[in-house]
Amino acid sequence: MNYRTKAEFFIQGITQGFVEASEVIAWSDEVVAVADKTEDWMIEISSCGPDDRMAVLSHLNTVKGTADPVELAALLKARGV
Repeated sequence: MNYRTKAEFFIQGITQGFVEASEVIAWSDEVVAVADKTEDWMIEISSCGPDDRMAVLSHLNTVKGTADPVELAALLKARGV
């Protein structure tokens, strides 16, 4: 799964209330640990606090790429959305 797809899932999750910022931060921490090259958004999200919902959302919107609609739909369905 590409980063943009996961970012879109988290954007929808935060705005619809089924994802907490802390979940996104934990994901970003994992991404930083395994990424060949870290990107600014990874570091920015990792450095946010669990109450920084709007900052996390803002950084998610900077993730480059194109979301895979099939994978995004599967992620949403798994959350009951």
